[in-house]
Amino acid sequence: MALDALFKPFEFKSLKLPNRVVMAPMTRSFSPGGVATDEVAAYYRRRAENQVALIVTEGTGVARPASLNDANIPRFHGEKELAAWKKVVDEVHAAGGLIAPQLWHVGSAKGKDVLGKIDSPSGLSKPGGAPFTEPMTDEDVADTIAAFASAAANAKALGFDAVELHGAHGYLIDQFFWNGTNVRGDAFGGPGIAERSRFAAEILRAVRAAVGPDYPVIIRLSQWKQQDYAVKNAETPQLLEAWLQPLADAGADIFHCSQRRFWEPEFEGSDLNFAGWAKKLTGAPTITVGSVGLSGEFIAAFGGEGSQPASLDGLLERLERGEFDLVGVGRAILQDPEWVVKIRDGRQDELKSFERSALGVLY
Repeated sequence: MALDALFKPFEFKSLKLPNRVVMAPMTRSFSPGGVATDEVAAYYRRRAENQVALIVTEGTGVARPASLNDANIPRFHGEKELAAWKKVVDEVHAAGGLIAPQLWHVGSAKGKDVLGKIDSPSGLSKPGGAPFTEPMTDEDVADTIAAFASAAANAKALGFDAVELHGAHGYLIDQFFWNGTNVRGDAFGGPGIAERSRFAAEILRAVRAAVGPDYPVIIRLSQWKQQDYAVKNAETPQLLEAWLQPLADAGADIFHCSQRRFWEPEFEGSDLNFAGWAKKLTGAPTITVGSVGLSGEFIAAFGGEGSQPASLDGLLERLERGEFDLVGVGRAILQDPEWVVKIRDGRQDELKSFERSALGVLY
């Protein structure tokens, strides 16, 4: 039975997951002043109680002045902030779940708040036009690398089961990957994706040194950007390998491969998606994600479009073939904490449609 593939245990380093379902990170903005509340802790606990194998939290800001662009997004530094995250960890563990924080720096991505001096590889928020801020100095780069490493060390100390770096969707790490926003002439820039990957690789090396060899380190990557949905960092499998292999060598254990629609092939001539190619080229475990279990993709959801429950047959066939190892589920689990147990128990008739209104509450 194909469904068995989704409920087969997965083990990697210290991670021992009872099934293959990962709660994808989703920004919620329910942490006033950057401090996660009891309601946030309860929100994650409900998913753990309902058999989500690994929860990846919403993005949480590292210790740089403008790592976030919304004052209601949680931070991952400071005494009050870390104490609040400890409560989240304890609640999830009490329910039998596992959890990883997603460490985030938005870079020059615009939001509703400007919380400090903006970090950007070249002062650009998108390709073209004049820079709107100064490029990061060597000191800025070094301090940012250290901030990620410090946050990872805190994650391990707080009892988180793994850590994820947000390297996708046009935020700071991805701004270094992208030739449209990284036009630096130093060692953190260059014409090739391997050169532009150095910033992420240095973060990974520092994180690995901070957490030790056995602690799982995940990095989330995407080809698409919020600034340009069609752009690719790597147009060919050869360029994808040039991008990913240095990250694996630097300490990335698992690649979390974000697509808007997981079923779309990454390159012509192959049915493999982004996660499938990442696993094929590096041998590392991968997480696929992108509109799993729903008929519509998430960008449209922000414009008010709803999504109906969709068949998992194609996903399960790919998982059974071993194209990827884990499945990230976002909006379906945001809308319904019981999504995993309903799938497991064959209660498809009870699955809920996703409505934009779900973004405004913590179920």
